[in-house]
Amino acid sequence: MQHVKVPQDRIGVLIGEGGETMREIERRAEVRLDIDSESGSVAIEEVGDPVTGMVAPDVIRAVGRGFTPEAALSLLDDEMRAFELIDLQQHTRNKNDLQRQKGRLIGENGRTRELMEELTGAEVVIRGTTLGIIGQPEEVEAVRRATGMILDGAPHGAVYSFLERKHNELTRDFDIQPSD
Repeated sequence: MQHVKVPQDRIGVLIGEGGETMREIERRAEVRLDIDSESGSVAIEEVGDPVTGMVAPDVIRAVGRGFTPEAALSLLDDEMRAFELIDLQQHTRNKNDLQRQKGRLIGENGRTRELMEELTGAEVVIRGTTLGIIGQPEEVEAVRRATGMILDGAPHGAVYSFLERKHNELTRDFDIQPSD
């Protein structure tokens, strides 16, 4: 049995209306969840396929870090789909620096975060002291690199250019047609 801690304000999202989200996670991940809404502790017991059950903690962590239940459940749709958290505190000096860096990552009116999503195909959530990513390995890597560039002080224009190049590479890989 595994345990995952979920922030208090995300317990309701994890449970869902009338327990709907919790039941969907249990059904699709083949696990049984025991959610302590007081402490935020979630006990995960595998009841079916252990490989599917191994993804359940990431699904729950993703909901806890601010992803929609649908985005988190997408981790079960494709075994290559990955969830990654970047701890922004490891890359900042203090609270003020953390706030400044979060602002740079989000961008004006959320534009930088949106561009990360649009140009990579990954889903990106910035909450508390973390940046969460859900996507295919190459999408996650592109967001990780763009995040690193921003945290290292790169101008937004340079990051956007990098993301556009990555977008072209990622889409070109899918556009290759077999020759006759």
